[in-house]
Amino acid sequence: MTDSAPTGAPEGMGCHSAADMAAAASAAGNAELMDRFKADYPVGPHDKPQSMCPAFGSLRTGLRMRRVGTIISGSACCTYGLSFVSHFYGARRSIGYVPFNSESLVTGKLFEDIREAVHEMADPERYDAIVVTNLCVPTASGVPLRLLPSEINGVRIVGIDVPGFGVPTHAEAKDVLAGAMLKYARAEVEAGPVQAPVSGRSDRPTVALLGEMFPADPVMIGALLAPLGLAAGPVVPCRDWRELYAALDSGVAAAIHPFYTASVREFQAAGRAIVGSAPVGHDGTADWLANIGRAYGIAPERVAAAQNAFLPAIKGALAGAPINGRITLSGYEGSELIVARLLIESGADVPYVGTAAGKTPWSAADREWLESKGVVVKYRASLEDDLAAMEGFEPDLAIGTTPVVQKAKAMGLPSLYFTNLISARPLMGPAGAGSLAQVINAAIGNRERMAKMKAFFKGVGEGDTSGIWEGAPNLRPDFRAAHQKKLDKAAKAAKAEEMI
Repeated sequence: MTDSAPTGAPEGMGCHSAADMAAAASAAGNAELMDRFKADYPVGPHDKPQSMCPAFGSLRTGLRMRRVGTIISGSACCTYGLSFVSHFYGARRSIGYVPFNSESLVTGKLFEDIREAVHEMADPERYDAIVVTNLCVPTASGVPLRLLPSEINGVRIVGIDVPGFGVPTHAEAKDVLAGAMLKYARAEVEAGPVQAPVSGRSDRPTVALLGEMFPADPVMIGALLAPLGLAAGPVVPCRDWRELYAALDSGVAAAIHPFYTASVREFQAAGRAIVGSAPVGHDGTADWLANIGRAYGIAPERVAAAQNAFLPAIKGALAGAPINGRITLSGYEGSELIVARLLIESGADVPYVGTAAGKTPWSAADREWLESKGVVVKYRASLEDDLAAMEGFEPDLAIGTTPVVQKAKAMGLPSLYFTNLISARPLMGPAGAGSLAQVINAAIGNRERMAKMKAFFKGVGEGDTSGIWEGAPNLRPDFRAAHQKKLDKAAKAAKAEEMI
């Protein structure tokens, strides 16, 4: 099934025609949706962070939930790619797909097909909820998922739009789905009694945690909260529908990952306080506990006692696992700023932090702390920003996305992939302090080996030697020079036409 341009949009429009797609979506009845995306996920200074398709984030969030089904409406190539990547990362369930063509878009048959697929899939023996996701073209065409039934046979129906021209990163797409589910769950709570979580209700007030994190971190946060008489609540995005009720029941939501704007809106609508930053390092833990205590109205002396119970251990762990070296850091998970704080308190020199996520009030404390240490913080950082920082600061180690790591290796510079090697480690409290030192110091120690490898492979796979050759390449500099003359002549002609 091949894709086509949405009704009212220019023919031949592809995935990168963001402005045209957004205009088409507004004209097709999704103006309110596009305005909300602009408010929730402001773009500047760059409008195209180079992350993977954003729908991957919401798709994986749904696939991780128990008893939740998934249906995608979008281009066949997009659906194939998203399905492939999701299963590559361990998804173990089928993904429903509703195909379309120009005729079904124009006539509205696509919506009818989606509704039929949802009715067919809504089996209460298998599902608590079904997530229906519009990708770029259905959103730009105004396919109205809001007109789907909110419930079929006791199965909740959650429709979301996750277009690449409205949601900048896959990390923020997680918030799109989490926010939609929280909104649905909040309406259920307001309507009457709901089921208790499988694990039961906490006997202490809880703090909901916004943002996916290393499994040990919520446990560590629970230990930090215990002296305050509090407990860690569910992690949002949740793994079970009933955890949404428990999350909303928390008196405070901690925006560990600060870009969960839609989710924050639902907690605020439920009357819950929001606390930014995270308990990372000495200063971060001290400030976070104080802010949690203030949000819950806990006596200052009790907060001080909780701080005194953990801060000496954190300081000792940091001192016992020092990091020596200059590090540039970038990524698209949204936790880049708190990781940079931990690296700096471990002794590292971090001149630059780039994040593909946008600027929100919940990251302000981290940004101010980093800037007070002389760090350049770049929101909506582009690949070009990250590469320029790496080349300009000449670090001992570059932590970043795949293309940053690739470039660093080509330069003979030690590097680590942020998502798999940094964010997949404990960061919070005493457990997080010192957790990065071993992998960081080992990578920095590889500089000499990287230099030897660069020297050994110098000239291989570059320029005229790129590709696979059985013998020496047949170079024709005369052909290249003649072709360059043609290009120069064409450029001059084009310039002359502009002047006329």
